[in-house]
Amino acid sequence: MISRKKKIVLYQPQQVDQSRGLPSAKDLLPLEMLAISGLPLKDGYEIEIIDASLYGEEEAHKRLVAACEGAMMYATTGILGYMVVDGYNASKLIKQTYPDLPMVVGGWFASVKYDLQLATGFYDAVVLGQGELTFHDLVRAIDAGEPFDDIPGLALMRDGEVVLTEKRKVINWDTLPDNPWHLIDIEPYREHQLRGRSHGDYLRMPGPGQNGEERKPYFGISYYSSYGCPEPCTFCCSPIVTGRRWKAMRGDRMLDELAELHDRWNFDVVRFHDANWGVAEKRVKEFAEMKLERDLSWKYNAFLETHSILNYDSTTLDALAESGLYIAEIGAEAGTDEMMEKIGKPIKGDDNIAASVEMDNRGVCASVTYIIGYPHEEADSMRSTIDQCRRLHVAAPKARPTVWPFRPIPGTVFWDQAIELGYQPPQTIVEWGSIGEYHMEETWPGKIPQSVADMRKMYQHYVTLDYGFARDKRGIWEKRAGRRLADGSYHSTGARIEAKAFSVFNNLSRKLSSRRDSSRSFIDPDHASFMPGTKPAKPTAS
Repeated sequence: MISRKKKIVLYQPQQVDQSRGLPSAKDLLPLEMLAISGLPLKDGYEIEIIDASLYGEEEAHKRLVAACEGAMMYATTGILGYMVVDGYNASKLIKQTYPDLPMVVGGWFASVKYDLQLATGFYDAVVLGQGELTFHDLVRAIDAGEPFDDIPGLALMRDGEVVLTEKRKVINWDTLPDNPWHLIDIEPYREHQLRGRSHGDYLRMPGPGQNGEERKPYFGISYYSSYGCPEPCTFCCSPIVTGRRWKAMRGDRMLDELAELHDRWNFDVVRFHDANWGVAEKRVKEFAEMKLERDLSWKYNAFLETHSILNYDSTTLDALAESGLYIAEIGAEAGTDEMMEKIGKPIKGDDNIAASVEMDNRGVCASVTYIIGYPHEEADSMRSTIDQCRRLHVAAPKARPTVWPFRPIPGTVFWDQAIELGYQPPQTIVEWGSIGEYHMEETWPGKIPQSVADMRKMYQHYVTLDYGFARDKRGIWEKRAGRRLADGSYHSTGARIEAKAFSVFNNLSRKLSSRRDSSRSFIDPDHASFMPGTKPAKPTAS
């Protein structure tokens, strides 16, 4: 046990560049930082978490510099998107201000682009994969002034060359302490979420209300109960980062901790951030049945695979719905058996539609994501995916299926194929931060044929109309859109003419009524769309 408290500063970068005026949802708690804090706290270290999402970037960096005064070490994290840029900017500032302060970085992006992180010269080590034990070892080594070379799970720079230490095994959940939730002041998160029009925040989930109450402010938290994923998906970096290992908390422990948090914070919604929450049917059924027995009223959403839903017993699905599951997030991936075989998931035919209907019949919204433009994917395959998405929308009215352009991710099978096909990847960390919004813009320009892009655009136009998002009501245009989607004529010549006519009509109506359009289309409930006609701004380095 150390004789006096020594301070560790953890920086959670901004999820989105808030200088653009688009606030983040504030239900995304700094779970990564909580996870690595538990063991050092037990040793007696002091930990301060700076969650940049609560502030503007300038204010967050000001607080970070102040926190690092006299600190023993600094650490940050990040996934693809603006987190990468803000983490870079923050680390650059700390390196300039405290050049002798030990600095480390971890997370998904660092685990696959450790060479790029080490090349900055900011970091003494990069933590690879599951970080709790590795970070704990680093803390002790830094405090004792010992080298890192014998610590498993690291990438280090030695004599100008990147060196990987012994690979660390994925550990069971029971060996880890509960997250130290007391490190979070929850009030700023609650206050932001309960303000008016919070439904328009970036990455905000729709509320659990019914009949138009989905945009009513609510207070939610994020939470995860498992690490890794057993799926072999060739577009995802999880197989290389986690080794397809999946370690999960028991259902009773999960529920006990959430019940205690609810007593403390009184939230309305839990947003599970597990990569694959539903791997073990027994676990999720135990969780749902215990939640019902204890009459816990909060709602939740979670990731479930198509084949999990179709293989669960009907009583499990019933228990999930009755216990408060209101959005099931499903990675549908593709609409053809050939493409699914290349991806590696056991999904065939119209399995995605069948799974969504199972959810729909139980009053659960299926948030379904498809991808087009994979390496070597032909135009006909992309069209089949868009059309399956359209048929799913018709078959499961509560569902929110959407189609995203493929984004090459380092550390994946499809990344290597994309490079072979001429994909030009980002070269700097700042450039990497510009490709996070792959559901908003192509990150591999020219890969999707124009005819397919036009078909996707027409689908998005008509589905937005059919949901009533374009005018916040359902009238003649909306009913017409529903018919177009039902009969598959949404990308015909007549449909294109009709879409242009609607645009003229709608623009004129807005001018005459002076109505300020401040709604957003949640084609995918997990990701907020930007206003029509706007594009995400490119990030800049400070």
